[in-house]
Formats: sequence, structure tokens, C-alpha cells
Amino acid sequence: MAEGTRSLRGGGGGSSPASSPVLGGRGRAAAAVVAAAAAAGGSSPPGHGFRRVTLTKPTFCHYCTDFIWGLAGYQCEVCNFMSHEKCLKNVKIPCSCIAPSLVRVPVAHCFGPPGHYKRKFCTVCRKSLESPAFRCEVCELHVHTDCILFACSDCRQCHQDGHQDHDTYHHHWREGNLSSSARCEVCKKTCGSSEVLSGMRCEWCGILAHAACYIIVTPECTFGRLRNMILPPSCVQLFSRNFSKLHCFRISENLQTESDEDDDVDGSTQGSAKDIQISADSSKQTLKIFDGNDAVKRNQFRLISVPRIAKNEEVVEAALRAYYINDDQQEYELQTFTQQALLSDDVINRNDAAEDSNLGSVFRESVPEAWIIRAKPKDEEVIRIYPAWLKVGMAYVSLRVNKDSTTRTVIKEVLPLLGRQMDCLQNFKLVEVLMGSKQVQRMVLDNQELILNRLKDIRKTSVRQMNQTRFYIVENSKSIVRVNLFVGGLPPQLSHEEYTNILKDELAIKTNVVSVTHVYQAQGAVVLEISCFSEAERIYMLVKDTTVNDKPLNAVVIPEVMASKIPRNCCPLLVFVNPKSGGLKGRDLLYSFRKLLNPHQVFELTNGGPLPGFHTFSKVPSFRVLVCGGDGTVGWVLGALEEIRHKLVCSEPSVAILPLGTGNDLGRVLRWGAGYSGEDPYSILVSVDEADDVLMDRWTILLDAEEPAEGAENGVAEPEPPKIVQMNNYCGLGIDAELSLDFHHAREEEPGKFNSRFHNKGVYVKVGLQKISHTRNLHRDIKLQVDQHEVELPSIEGLIFINIPSWGSGADLWGSESDNRFEKPRIDDGLLEVVGVTGVVHMGQVQGGFRSGIRIAQGSYFRVTLLKPIPVQVDGEPWIQAPGQIIISAAGPKVHMLKKSKQKQKKTGSLKEMRVDSMSGSEGGR
Repeated sequence: MAEGTRSLRGGGGGSSPASSPVLGGRGRAAAAVVAAAAAAGGSSPPGHGFRRVTLTKPTFCHYCTDFIWGLAGYQCEVCNFMSHEKCLKNVKIPCSCIAPSLVRVPVAHCFGPPGHYKRKFCTVCRKSLESPAFRCEVCELHVHTDCILFACSDCRQCHQDGHQDHDTYHHHWREGNLSSSARCEVCKKTCGSSEVLSGMRCEWCGILAHAACYIIVTPECTFGRLRNMILPPSCVQLFSRNFSKLHCFRISENLQTESDEDDDVDGSTQGSAKDIQISADSSKQTLKIFDGNDAVKRNQFRLISVPRIAKNEEVVEAALRAYYINDDQQEYELQTFTQQALLSDDVINRNDAAEDSNLGSVFRESVPEAWIIRAKPKDEEVIRIYPAWLKVGMAYVSLRVNKDSTTRTVIKEVLPLLGRQMDCLQNFKLVEVLMGSKQVQRMVLDNQELILNRLKDIRKTSVRQMNQTRFYIVENSKSIVRVNLFVGGLPPQLSHEEYTNILKDELAIKTNVVSVTHVYQAQGAVVLEISCFSEAERIYMLVKDTTVNDKPLNAVVIPEVMASKIPRNCCPLLVFVNPKSGGLKGRDLLYSFRKLLNPHQVFELTNGGPLPGFHTFSKVPSFRVLVCGGDGTVGWVLGALEEIRHKLVCSEPSVAILPLGTGNDLGRVLRWGAGYSGEDPYSILVSVDEADDVLMDRWTILLDAEEPAEGAENGVAEPEPPKIVQMNNYCGLGIDAELSLDFHHAREEEPGKFNSRFHNKGVYVKVGLQKISHTRNLHRDIKLQVDQHEVELPSIEGLIFINIPSWGSGADLWGSESDNRFEKPRIDDGLLEVVGVTGVVHMGQVQGGFRSGIRIAQGSYFRVTLLKPIPVQVDGEPWIQAPGQIIISAAGPKVHMLKKSKQKQKKTGSLKEMRVDSMSGSEGGR
């Protein structure tokens, strides 16, 4: 029976010879499961501890997703995997308890704030996420707050960090949370389920498959349909030690509510409440179990429910299950929780007592408040040593260590097993790696460190952590640390030396390890290269609390893109998202685009603006840009592109738009729609890939207020300095700008109410109705000169210069009628159209499609003379302009824009069905 249980628990887990993976105490139920699997000719389930259970509610099989008919099913006592008896022989999904040992390259997750995620399941305990839970911002991992400590560090590897360096990629499989319409790439049948955690998805290419089918898929991943848009991880280098995953991927920390405080929450009250409800039976008792000294200090415990007459071995077994440990329970013992217990190695051990003895029960007359699970000391163990280079044809080697084994002796014994017996021992080091779900920690072991003592210390701190600890043998090399930090908010137009001096004064930078590599004078920004991790972290944290000339500084950790490694046919997409646009839909888009692409090509505009993104892509030979935001956001990015164009290898990248604003006139003209309303982000990326390249004019507007009169009081006043702005869509003077200004003031007073396009347009209508009876004579307050010719203005209240055939949320202000006086407008003809409106009623008629504006002129150079202060707006940004001159002229080269193709997208089959679910995971998460 014991051998049968051993086979059941050990299959597929790759456990070491030194420690049996038996959980213990399975009895006849476990043996029956093994016998059933063996009789059917199948292999034993990997790491699971199945037992026959009586079903009290409708239940579905996690393997085939079909309903389990009858009253009995088979459930894993550790991870809650539920199965038909007939499916046991086919289960290939490993139990959560052995999942850490199967990770190829440990990569920590990047957890966002806790949120409510409908129809999602925890990847650790496999139960539905009914309470607030965490999700990774980089991969599809969802996990309960009390399960986060047990999640594998198996996130996507999105960059090289000096520990690995390889150019070929395998599929990165993640189980479950697929839409119910998802279809398997192999058998073409439905592989998703809304009832259980089931089905597999590659986090890179998006391919879907059944748990039974994915193992026959070719292991190499080609990144799928979006391969030409994805920045390959092998091309990105980021030295990320000392920085959290949020810092590495530039995710705003203001999103982190209480998620960073999970050390005080995980595994305690959240998980306890569920188990207390389970153990309401009076014949059972609930116990607090700590897994080591660290858990006691943090008050992190797990609750287990056991019979009141339970033997010690039964409690040990239940405690191991609670902490997802699949070792033999004979190797562990319970210690009564007292403060003295933490200082002593004396352990209460009654496991060897006879079954009929009173000592066999944990419980006496007085029941301790809590227990600590401890590992028994061993004279020798078998440990795994992983080679840190990937040219060796084995994942790890097993090595037996005893009380005398030191780091040096381990290295000496391992090298011959790896075919490196001729190498010098001094050229290698042994590195201990703790694969935490939120951080992967590395520590170099001293040559004289006793390995068994080290293992004992780890288990004393946390028995659970031993399952998440690995040992790597690493070849010594001169590690070059190079952290790139973008620092913005500095005074503009200073020299390299002046910026260096400011950083010395304000941040006390150490010039021997910090150098200013790039200076962006116009934007008041620099890029620092730092060759010391601790100095990089210090500067990053200090920048947050530093102001220069009453302006706060900002810092962004940016990766280095190795352009020489980018495939020849790859044109990566640089994505900018304004999370404040479009009723906060930008937050969900940030999440979706990080999933679909490499997160290092997705930039949040509220975190440093467009410049960090353009700097990151400055050496990329060919790339495209996607701007997610309103027309103002598009203008912001295009303006930044114009300023930095001369520093880009690809000086003219094409720009696509995902409209999130209120008007979105440029998005309409380029066929990207009137506004984003929840379309599938995957389909949007496919549309960008298939879009047509078109040219568009941009215009420079010089606003030069006149000098004050000589007779001004108190001497001569200083005139306003000339102001230069860029225009993409239109520029309005008079009533059009006045409405925009009133709307702008209303939004500043109550910004929380302006979170939907419908509400925003309602405010516009309200403002317009208030001014419907106002009369003005704008034509008397301004003079217009077009291409050096004076133009007589009709009686109007508003004058509008339009560059694109869309104004005021899609209205055709110029009109479609043919006119012999003017050429047919185009966005790349080098001409602006000048149109007048007579008032609010006229504007309403234009937007309703009943009238067009009054055509006044068409030209390429304009001078407007203001005789009095007049409201002016450029691309939706309004202000009051003092009397003086306004000069409008062409702005440098035309910009390359992407216009959505009219052709229907090619069918993408199951990929598209899968991607529909990429947004659904965010329901209620913000």
C-alpha cells in the first residue's frame, strides 16, 4: 500500500531520491486511485493526492470539463483538482505542490491591486475568485489573496537580466480562465469552461489547447499572428535587481492600494474565514498552523480542520497539505506554539507512539492555541543543482550531501557531472535562489558554508520556502551592471554640466557610478546610467520626493533595446496609453496590451509622458506607434515625436490611434472609429498591423501678444513672450473656443463627473444653450490675411481653421458641395480651410448635418490680428488670447499616420475567440 501511494504522489514530479513524495496516511482510498489508474494503463497523476469523495452539489471534471454524474468523484486533497474515475489515468496537469519544481526559468509575477474578477479561478487552489483576489499584470495568473504565497514564480520572461541569455522561446503555458467559446488548436473542439479551471493557453502566441492536447504541440513558440509587432524578449535587457516588478514595467504605484501589504494578510484572516466555515462540525477542531519562525513573526497562519481524536500523523499530514508540501509526513513533526519554542530546537514528537496509546492524539485536556510544523533533522539529503548556463543538455543534477558537505565540495562534485571536470573550482559559485511569487531572490553561498545547515535554517524560517528554493551553479564572470533611469521634470534648456550639477546638489549622485548619457534639453529630462544597484534604487526613491524650482521630478526605469537582435521582418509596436482618457478605459487597455505584447513596449503617459517610450525605441530601425487617448493625447505624442525625431534611428514612425476622448475627430478621419467602446484589443492590434500608411499635415501656430501701451501705469510692463503650439485638427476663435473654455472650467471644478463621453457631450450642450442668445461681432474684432492677401470677413461669431474633414465630434464643417473657388480638401495637401459660423444655433445645425459652415478661404500661410482679448482653442485646448498677432504656417515634414484598412480582417479562428476574453478578466478590477 505504501508503495502504491508513493507511485501516486511521485509520478511526473521529478522528486529527488532522498525524500519520498508520499504525503502519508492515504489508506485504501489512495491505493484504490492508483490501482484504477494502473488498471487503465495510464501513468499516475503528477503530484496529486486523489481520494474518493461524495458529491453534494453539481460538480465538473477539471480534465474533460464534463459534468460528473452520480455521487462520487475523485478530488486532490492538496489542490482540489476534481476528476472522473475514467479521467484519472489521463491527468497531466501537475499539482500545485510540485509546480515550483517544474519551472524552467523562475520569473516573479507583477501583481496589481486586489479586485473582483468574475468567472475566474485561482491557479493555486482551483476555486472560484468570489472574494477580492490578485492578478498578474504581465501574465494570466489569477490567485486568491491567501494563495499568493504558494503561486509559482512562473511569469513570462520579458527581458534578459544577465542570468539567462537565449534567443529561442518555448510556449509559455498557463492553465484555465479561458472563455467558454475557446477552441483547441489541435483537435478543434471547445477547450474552455466557465465552470472550472481548464484548458491551456500560451501566454505569448495565444494558442489554445486541451490539457491532453497541448503536450503534442511543437514546443517552440513563434509569437503567433502578432509576431511582427512583438518586441522579442531576447532583444530587451534590463538589470532589475532591487527594483519591484511594478518599477520594471513602469506600472503606476498609485494603483497599489493594499496589495503591497499582503505580508500581513496572506494566509491569515482571509484564508482562515473559509476554513472556519468548513470546520463547523462539532466533531472536528480548527487549528492554527505556522510553517516556521517567519510565519510566527508575521502572524501568518493557515487553519486546518481535523477530527478531535486525530493522531499526530494525521495533523502533520493536514498541515503539509495546507502549505502545499508533498514530502513524506514522516519527515516532519509538530511543535507547540510558544515564544520559547522559537528559541529552542526541542520539538514535541509523538509520531512514533503506538496507535492505541494516549500519546497518539495531539489533544490532551488542554489544547494549545497553535502549532508549528518543523522538519526533522537529517544526516544526509539529496539536493538538485541547476546549471545556470543553458548549453548543458540537462535541467539539473542530483547530489547527495552530508554533514560535512560544503559549498566548495558540492561544486567539486557537480562539475564532473556537467562535463566541466577540467575547469577550475575558483571559476564557479553556488547561488541560492528563492523563487517567491512576487520576487526572485538570489544569494551567493560562502565556499565554507555547510549545506545541511543551510537547508536546516531555511526550513526553520519557513518549511514552505524549501519547496521554492533552488541551488544554481554559476560561472564567475565580470558582471556589468547597467541600470538606465529616465529623470524628468528638470528645468529645460540647460547644458550637460548644469544638469549634472543639479543632480549632484539635489540627489547627491556619485559620479563614479552614475553618468548622464542622454540630455533632452527642450523637455528638461536626462537619462542616467548607473553601475550600482543600491545607488540606482536610492536615486529612484529619492527622486519621488524631490522638487526643482517648485516642480516635482519623476523617474522611470527603462530597459535597453538591443536593436541588433531584432529580427529583420519585425516592426515592433510602441504603445502609449492615457489612462485618464475615455472614462478610465485606458486602465483596462494597459492591462490587455501588456498581455498581448511585451510589457516593455507599453507606456503609460501619466508616468513620464511619451519621452521615455521614444528614448527606449530610439535605436530600433523600424517601429510603429499606437496612441490610445483623445485628440489632445495624439497631439501630445506627435509633438514629442517632432521634438525627438532627429535622435531616432527610425525618424518617421507611422502612428495609429485608438480613440478614447470625447470628440476623436482625427480617429474618425483615419477610420479608427468615433470612440473606443470595448472592442477586442487583439483585433485592434491586427487592424494596426494591416493599416495603410498615409501622410498628414501639421501646423505651427505662433501667438505673439502686442506690447503694452507706452503710457501704462507704473512704468513699462513686460509683454507676454511669444507662444508656439502645434495643430493637427483645427484651431477655433470666438464662440467655438468659448464653449470649449467653459467646458474646460466645468471639468476642472468637478473632474470626477467627466468620466464618460455621453456626460461630456451633455455638458457641451448645456454650455451651448446658455449662450444661444448671445450676440457678437467677431469680424469686427479680428483681421485675417491669407497667403499675404487681406480677406474680408462676413458677419460671424466664430472663425475656424480646419486641417481634417471632421470637427466637433464628426461634423463636416467644410461641406461636401463642389466649389470652383477652392480645391477639394485633403489631410496632406498642405492647405488649411477657413470656415465661419454665425453662432450656437449654426454650430448645432452643422453638427446635426443640416448645414455646413461659411467657406471663407483656403491657404498655407495665415496671419490673424486680434484687436481685443478673444477665446482661442487648438485641438480642444482653450484659453483667452491677448490682443496681438497669430501666425499659422506648415510645421516641418508631414507625419506618417496609419489609416484603418477597409478590407475585412482575415479570420483568426480560435485565436480571436481566445482574445475576446483578454478584456473580460478585468471586470470590476478597477
